[in-house]
Amino acid sequence: MKASPTLTNNLQAVLADLIELHIQGKQAHWNIVGTNFRDLHLQLDEIVDAARQFADDMAERMRALHALPDGRSATVAKSTSLAQFPEGLINTKDAIERIVAALEAAVGTMRKVHDEVDDEDPTTADLLHEFIAKLEQYAWMVNAETMKASASVTAPDAK
Repeated sequence: MKASPTLTNNLQAVLADLIELHIQGKQAHWNIVGTNFRDLHLQLDEIVDAARQFADDMAERMRALHALPDGRSATVAKSTSLAQFPEGLINTKDAIERIVAALEAAVGTMRKVHDEVDDEDPTTADLLHEFIAKLEQYAWMVNAETMKASASVTAPDAK
């Protein structure tokens, strides 16, 4: 099978977000300070490792479909859906908020392209399912660091 331009563009969007997630995870890992530093520092390495592996899996899947992945920094910077991570030291609470937002943005891209990917290549959609499940799990675990026990876990639009 050869990827269509639409499939290629969708997979490239996922790849850019995964590469950026890896970079932001390392930036946070190196520069966090504050309460629960060690736990978050170690947890960020788990996220970084997963994002790096998922990016590699996505790029190799693209090549298997005769598409050309582009992981160059300029390409990633201009095409990622993740908000820019701040420079300098960042306290653990702010890092948690930013990393959860980055995880959710990466998952958002995957969910956005999922149906078009699935229509053309269900095998690649299966990869997206795996990535989404793990990244959502990380978002939950990282976010739990600052959640209050009384926090609502009901979706905002649920009745």
